[in-house]
Amino acid sequence: MRVLVACEFSGTVRNAFAARGHDAWSCDLLPSEDGSNRHIVGDARAVLGDGWDLLMVAHPPCTRLCNSGVRWLKVPPPGRTLESMQAELEEGAALFSDFWNAPIERIAVENPVMHGHAKALIRNFAEPAQSVQPWQFGHGETKRTCLWLKNLPPLVPTDIVEGREQRVHLLPPGPTRWKERSRFFAGIAAAMADQWGDLDGMTPTQRDLFERVA
Repeated sequence: MRVLVACEFSGTVRNAFAARGHDAWSCDLLPSEDGSNRHIVGDARAVLGDGWDLLMVAHPPCTRLCNSGVRWLKVPPPGRTLESMQAELEEGAALFSDFWNAPIERIAVENPVMHGHAKALIRNFAEPAQSVQPWQFGHGETKRTCLWLKNLPPLVPTDIVEGREQRVHLLPPGPTRWKERSRFFAGIAAAMADQWGDLDGMTPTQRDLFERVA
């Protein structure tokens, strides 16, 4: 398949699909962290119509969309205004909308739990198909991630492990904290490539889940 991994600079998801023989490309405003030549620097919306079979949006900007930050829409943080908070909310919702409504048959968008103000701004909004945790895919950590899926089956856990560390949540403040928080988990990326890269080979469990949400 031709796979576009939008909003990814690390190459984690791109490399998982590429390792399984897919024509996978990442795209981000930042250059590729691993120096790959299969990376597009720029706004991923500019290439959505380039004939992709699958769009995986790895970590779109979600600060104003996620439920944990809804309080800032009423009382902005120091140095900010309500107008700037609203503008960022609308910008984030427009980006999510463009990805969710892209002219691509199979779409997956990753995002935290979303508040109602964001939902109201997204075109053709649908609730997420599932939420996953890193500890279901070999990482002893907690970070609930919602997946919005279009023509894709929910992921089936591959390696449930011990450990419930909140590593991402407890990262210390600093100029690179946002980058570390956005880094995708390799175990989840591998599950995506294995399970979505061969839809004809779905397990009975996947098929049952897919038919229930389709």
